[in-house]
Amino acid sequence: MEWNSLFFKMKNKKVFVMGSGEVGFRRAERFLDAESEVIIAGTRLSEKLKQKGAILKQIDANNNDNNVLLNELKELVDWADLVVVASDNHELNDKISLMADDKLLNRADFPQKGNIIVPTKFNIGEIEISIYTGGKSPLMAKELKKKISKLINTKDILQIELQDYLRNILKERKLNQKERKNVLYEVFNDDNIKKLIEKENMEEAKKHILMKVDFKN
Repeated sequence: MEWNSLFFKMKNKKVFVMGSGEVGFRRAERFLDAESEVIIAGTRLSEKLKQKGAILKQIDANNNDNNVLLNELKELVDWADLVVVASDNHELNDKISLMADDKLLNRADFPQKGNIIVPTKFNIGEIEISIYTGGKSPLMAKELKKKISKLINTKDILQIELQDYLRNILKERKLNQKERKNVLYEVFNDDNIKKLIEKENMEEAKKHILMKVDFKN
């Protein structure tokens, strides 16, 4: 597969979304939640997106022969760090994609024509999981999302919190890499800590962790 999954830090990045339909709004909200600056070109803007900081550039996507329109869109493309094409006018979508040249480009209509894929994603606590089927089945991506969601529970989230707590402690201690790895696995497999996680007693679990680390020192 020529595509590779990555995470981009989108805070303060400029995102231009072409299209004010359901897909455009969904993409826009995703980048607004990542603290990006978002301008949407279209005919409307939902109140929800407006409250999150989105700006509407009022245009009629069907007037794709209008040079003034194309010049305005070119300015938005030049402004953006990421261009999202999500209108139902494929001819206009192609023109905007050509304008984007070597910029980051997401094509909602034909993903393979862009260089950025926006996969189905969901969060459980601080865990973020993305699913991409190569564009073969968005429906199955949603079904897989439901299945995976059922597999991750509160205990997993608490275990991640404890591992993060432990890793921060180990960074301050003079343990070599092998010793740090061993402690992380010991804590992960510790039956007492597992019981404390079951009871969601994080304070006692952290005390137990400190005892293990102190013993190693």
